[in-house]
Amino acid sequence: MQLGSALLLLFLHTLLLAIPLVFASQDEPFTLRISCGSREDVHTLEGLWYRDFGYTNGRFANATLPSLVSPLLKTLRFFPISDGPDNCYNIDNIPAGRYQIRVFLALIDDPNLASAPLFDLSVEGTLFASIKPGWIGLDEQSFVEAIVDVTDSSATICFHRTGHGDPSILSIEVLQIDYNAYYLGKSLGTKVVLRPVRRLSYWSENPVFDGDMNDVHWGGSRFWKTITFYPTGDYHVLSTKNVIAGTSISPNFYPQALYQSAIAGTDKESQLSFEIAVDHSKKYSLWLHFAEIDPEVTEEYQRVFDVLIDGYVMFKEVDVIRLTGEPYAALVLNTTISVIEKTVKITLKPLTGHAIISAIEIIEVITAEMATSLDEVSALQTIKAMLGLPLKFGWNGDPCVPQQHQWNGVNCQFDSTEGKWVIDKLMLDNQGLRGFLPNDISKLRHLQSINLSENSIKGKIPEKLGDISALQVLDLSYNEFSGTIPESLCALKNLQILNLSGNSLAGKVPATLGGRHLHFNLTGNDRLCRNLGLPECGPHQLVGAKIGIAFGSIFGPLLVVIFINCWWKRRQNILRAQQLAAAMEAPYAKAMTHFRDVHLGKKR
Repeated sequence: MQLGSALLLLFLHTLLLAIPLVFASQDEPFTLRISCGSREDVHTLEGLWYRDFGYTNGRFANATLPSLVSPLLKTLRFFPISDGPDNCYNIDNIPAGRYQIRVFLALIDDPNLASAPLFDLSVEGTLFASIKPGWIGLDEQSFVEAIVDVTDSSATICFHRTGHGDPSILSIEVLQIDYNAYYLGKSLGTKVVLRPVRRLSYWSENPVFDGDMNDVHWGGSRFWKTITFYPTGDYHVLSTKNVIAGTSISPNFYPQALYQSAIAGTDKESQLSFEIAVDHSKKYSLWLHFAEIDPEVTEEYQRVFDVLIDGYVMFKEVDVIRLTGEPYAALVLNTTISVIEKTVKITLKPLTGHAIISAIEIIEVITAEMATSLDEVSALQTIKAMLGLPLKFGWNGDPCVPQQHQWNGVNCQFDSTEGKWVIDKLMLDNQGLRGFLPNDISKLRHLQSINLSENSIKGKIPEKLGDISALQVLDLSYNEFSGTIPESLCALKNLQILNLSGNSLAGKVPATLGGRHLHFNLTGNDRLCRNLGLPECGPHQLVGAKIGIAFGSIFGPLLVVIFINCWWKRRQNILRAQQLAAAMEAPYAKAMTHFRDVHLGKKR
């Protein structure tokens, strides 16, 4: 860890406030609250919750609230396994900017419910939360939230099954905040998703939201719990009604009430220590809040302390009055650390007087996932629609991210040249697919393998398949493809395996396919001819010849019947002639013959 000085932090903080801010054109921030599973709009103390319509799949159910801080809503939406492993809320028409997105959890109102569901959540393709066992009844675990940048006028919030029940969602809040809120510098910029882990204050003995402290809308709606000590130490609670300078301003818009209370050390225990549970081996941004509100401390150097994080001095000689220039003024110190253990220990070690603090924020810093190529996502969605992909597949959100929950039937690789994920395998064999294979499949231009075998796909093989230059394996066997084999397949110089068996293909096989080192199977297509071990194509393949074949197939049997009939009559004539010759050898026959000769002779 690096050492930092409070003076330097104050300078950087002041500089940050001077950065030109980027706001949406509206005076008020964009705010959307959705009451999941509700068929009508709902009004609560938080404001208006819109009905749940047109955002996602899933089912409706009545809800059981798991916490006292949950919104007073009566319904939820859940996603059974039959709806697939991944389901998403797709929220469109959102102004570009930075947003606080919060999802409240709930339980299906069912006495037979065995256990609370456990699942993962992602926003814009980045996994930011995993619901853990034991979340019921814990205020800070009854919801999850993320701070994320929206750049394309839409936000996608996804719920991923992990094998422990059906994801169940009570509500979703999409709250626009200042564009530079929780800015972590150019090195990270908008390439991160932030997940608030803990927000601790001493403004109230009970958990509170910013709204309870007369919040400023551009700050979102943060949730604060009461500061506790591990181990419990001796401390003094301070509070004031004086105005606190430097509050409710950009970029973070912290409410004034946050700084109107504080805890300070005492003569018995001048040092303050906090040990806060976190996930190990992750990166966290710490935001420490101070204001000198003790009426007995009015000058510089009366209260000076070091701030240690996990035993390392992070800020030296912090003197709140010296850094802010006056009592009753807010000071925010921020640093980012990597945590190896399962806790973060914050220690305020006095050099003069007693330590003091108003609030603490710990926010996980998550590197944002790079998205999949939009052309390839669009192509997959077209394939999903055209082939009637079963609902159990899901295919919602981004195909490749989060990486822990890639779509079934696709394989992804990262293209470092384009800085995006791409699809290199499509594996949908034996999935009961129907319909037609669209030409849009050619937009999956990084495909190396296609296996659509053992389905019921109809129509022609798309000519555009020949545009997928990287293709090595093409297996369309045992479908209902008809028509000819496209000549465009000859352009696939990398093709090594071609299996078109078990279809209804006809006509000539492209000649150049036969002269290549290619493992092929074309059996079961009785109307194919030429090359690759198939019969030669004769003149019957010409259009005129095909007409002749059709003519022959109709009149051929008739000609056979006529031939047999002629043969039979000729046979009968021969037999009669033989019988007549035999009869002429008899005396009676001779007499009759002689009589007829005399009878028929000419008169002289």
